[in-house]
Amino acid sequence: MAIKNFTAEKDRPWYENRYCSVDVSGSIHFQLTCFSVVNIFLSVSALLGNSMILVSLQKVFCFHPPSKVLLRCLAITDLCVGMIAQPLFVTYLLSAVNEHWDTCQYASAAITVAGYTLSGVSLLTLTAITTDRLLALLLGLRYRQVVTLKRTYLIVTIFCLVSFFVGATYFWNSVLTLWASSTTALLCLVLSGTFYSKIFLALRHHRTQVEQTARQSSLTIPQNVVKYRKTLSGIIWVQLTLTVCYIPYVVWATFFLKDEKLSPSVVLSKYFSLTLVFLNSTLNPFLYCWKLRDVRQAFCFAFLLRCFATQVYSAHSVKFKTAVYGVVQFQVILVGCYLLYGELALCGLTRE
Repeated sequence: MAIKNFTAEKDRPWYENRYCSVDVSGSIHFQLTCFSVVNIFLSVSALLGNSMILVSLQKVFCFHPPSKVLLRCLAITDLCVGMIAQPLFVTYLLSAVNEHWDTCQYASAAITVAGYTLSGVSLLTLTAITTDRLLALLLGLRYRQVVTLKRTYLIVTIFCLVSFFVGATYFWNSVLTLWASSTTALLCLVLSGTFYSKIFLALRHHRTQVEQTARQSSLTIPQNVVKYRKTLSGIIWVQLTLTVCYIPYVVWATFFLKDEKLSPSVVLSKYFSLTLVFLNSTLNPFLYCWKLRDVRQAFCFAFLLRCFATQVYSAHSVKFKTAVYGVVQFQVILVGCYLLYGELALCGLTRE
């Protein structure tokens, strides 16, 4: 009975039903196919990039273990976007192209739950990273006593459970899902902005004190402060990138989510904004390597091990090769499934 209620037309959010129809998708098959190709590329890029980041983080020892856990959580979330969310989105698009409306409806529900869950984990984790940086600045020597590995794992688990619960409310009340996710996103952005302001004020005050002391005793800025600033700069870039990638979808949802007239431009703008959201998961690994020096060095070291594996026979290189080969094999299978489904979709268009 539960399955029948789920598949019944009246129990679905009306705005999602209308996307899976000939009236909405019938005239934009070519554009949907293009979005599918782009998301296939982004999916493979997110898988490869975040897999390399996770391997590289194993070789980074300068981060406090709780901070590394938060970075890993963010990378795993981006990895799940490439492994789960984007394949579902491509399935959703290609099912609309091939007019498989049942598949379209199921994929639509799945991508909604996965999207809200993964987006929630990303936002909450970034807010936790900002909080971690603020506590490291304010607590000083007490930081390692307060921010422990056990507490960090507990917080990450709570983030995952809360985000999944918010995403799962879609099956009961889509309006509640939208309201809860919007409130959470706004709260995370406000908290992050407030914490960054406090950090900048504290750093500015510290810099003034150091400059005054340096004039009297010719001291330089401590190395740990310089390193802290560079790490903070990298986290800010990740936060800004996420905000820029998410803003178009927030704007679209604000103005067009319950619009009764679903014109092709409105539908395509939705898919474009969703593609930007997924693009964030591909960009993050590049930001880690660009702005976080230790991650960049570990990434380059891991890449060199991969390139010169015939000359390096250490246990670390064997583990790295095994991890890379596993990721590549999964990507080949994933791309093969994409191409097979795309061929079926194009055959359906040809028969029409």
